[in-house]
Amino acid sequence: MNDQLSNLVGQISLTPYQAIGIPIALLGAVFLSIGAQLQHRGVSKVEGSYGDGSKSGLSWGQMMLLLRRPSWVFGTLLLAFAIVIQLISLGFAPLIVVQPLGVVAMVLTNVINSRVNGVASDARVRGSIALAVLGIGIFVAFSTVYAFERAFTDAQLLFIMWMLAAVILTTCVSFLVFRKRLRAMFYIVAAGTLYGFVVTITKVLINRWQSNQIDAFMILCLIGLVVAALLGGYFVQTAYSVGSPDLVIAGLTVIDPLVAVAIAITVLGEADHFPPFAFGGLAVGGILSVIGVVLLARHHPQTLH
Repeated sequence: MNDQLSNLVGQISLTPYQAIGIPIALLGAVFLSIGAQLQHRGVSKVEGSYGDGSKSGLSWGQMMLLLRRPSWVFGTLLLAFAIVIQLISLGFAPLIVVQPLGVVAMVLTNVINSRVNGVASDARVRGSIALAVLGIGIFVAFSTVYAFERAFTDAQLLFIMWMLAAVILTTCVSFLVFRKRLRAMFYIVAAGTLYGFVVTITKVLINRWQSNQIDAFMILCLIGLVVAALLGGYFVQTAYSVGSPDLVIAGLTVIDPLVAVAIAITVLGEADHFPPFAFGGLAVGGILSVIGVVLLARHHPQTLH
């Protein structure tokens, strides 16, 4: 038994230093959950008082009114703090390990939202959340054992930027053309995808800084990061005006890491040491987490259809 445990520990690629990123990422999830609830409260009040009921995206005037809502401002500050904590965790551990841990915010947000609004979660909602958490848990389990981190090349970074440009163009065109018919899941998926790129680019910048690869190429990354973060932030606020905070956070904490992990695997090579069965585990985890979010969107009592 002791020999088997020793062999398992010996297979884990995560060093004690990198493992520090795990509790840091969990702390960030707590602030993310509380900040999301406060932001949702501010958006709901602005939408209720000044919205036209079209659910076609917040106007510039409504965005400015959010700055007058203490709940939204405080929630934004907490989210900013959560992002800082997340960046710190990325400085310790591989992206493929710490990013999925944000799923903890999904559970916390559901509990907080249920108590604040007096809307009890039924068995279907709890089952959907459990399925999504199980899927992300499988992700983290395999990633902790086999993830491998190395320096990133300019070619990898340029490819990521081209991918980001394509995502920004696609989401903007879709929003402008179909905004009158879009539902919460569009904004959640769009924001989650953009945030997945934001996290990935941030991880690349941290990696290059730690390896003293500071050059003009990083300016391109910063520009792309800022554009993606702002556009993703707008989509998140609009999602709050259409759906519940735990639905929004559920989508973000699943889609964001799935996108980031997909890039980490296909472009950054963090899964180069994965055996075939580990890729199967990641596939199963991804499928379960996506099904969980889809079911949550379908069964949540506050989802607007």
